[in-house]
Amino acid sequence: MFLLHCLSVPALAQEFIRVLILDDQFNSMPRDGEKLKLMDKTEGKLLVADHPYTGEIEVWKGKDKLYLIDQVGLEDYVKSVVKSEAGKDWDIEALKAQAVASRTYALFRKLQNGQAKYDVVSSVLSQVFQGDVVDDKVAKAVEDTEGQILTYNGKPIEALYHSTSEGQTEDPVEVFGWSVPYLKPVKVKSDLSPYSIWARKFSVGEIEDALKSGGISINGIKDIRVRSHTVTGRVRELEITDENGSKTIVKATDLRKFMGWKRLPSTQFKLDFSDGIVSLEGSGYGHGVGLCQWSALEMAREGKNYKEILSYFYPGTQLVKYGSQLTEQWK
Repeated sequence: MFLLHCLSVPALAQEFIRVLILDDQFNSMPRDGEKLKLMDKTEGKLLVADHPYTGEIEVWKGKDKLYLIDQVGLEDYVKSVVKSEAGKDWDIEALKAQAVASRTYALFRKLQNGQAKYDVVSSVLSQVFQGDVVDDKVAKAVEDTEGQILTYNGKPIEALYHSTSEGQTEDPVEVFGWSVPYLKPVKVKSDLSPYSIWARKFSVGEIEDALKSGGISINGIKDIRVRSHTVTGRVRELEITDENGSKTIVKATDLRKFMGWKRLPSTQFKLDFSDGIVSLEGSGYGHGVGLCQWSALEMAREGKNYKEILSYFYPGTQLVKYGSQLTEQWK
């Protein structure tokens, strides 16, 4: 359990977050080094793919693309993210935990990105943000935790979270290649999640097409097997044999990215290969690192409050309320 501390100023200053909108129309991110030119800026509401965005809307032109950036108040941003990321009718303490994690993640990214044109994107590559959406229960959870974030050694943490883990959460070194003290595997259960158990079947053609989209060409797959597991029992690497007997090692996290997050919900699976069909029996949804949302819901229903939930998933962190000189004090 941790206590709430205030940083520098008692009054919470307005903080903004700049969101690059990603959807079917605005479907790409600027490439590294791509020069952008501001084409238009407006204050108000803009409807994009049935999502109403409110704030300072900017249209930027790149080499051959247009990019839409919404600068919105942080607390309004968090309300939209929690509404999009959390389940319907979730317990208030789980929503509060999500609000703190989402707010912390956004500020971490803002500080990391410095003078970049945007801080986060509106998709699962950052957090799902669908504009000006209103939900009374979510709004209360965000308002009750207004300005609260998690820090470690005095700085905002990278408050990663995911939908579902079974058994244990994952070590970030297995997914992202780095490790921090506040993100370590912890025991969880997610019986409430629709992804506590799942099954998928893919043809070798589907696997080959997915790998090709990621720049890995394997023609005539004759065998697929699990080569290694992570420290928590998820699949780390797959060994794929082609018709010539050549073997290719593919990271399970890469295969999931190439296949699509929903088509292959997690790397926590058992694999069977027979007659050109890959059959998977698995559990979990997401990368598995940090707060498990469905487990947080179960903890809330068992009587845990949001502070207890956060301290469990992010051990050693401190819950604080940020002040007016946000970017200066954490540079």
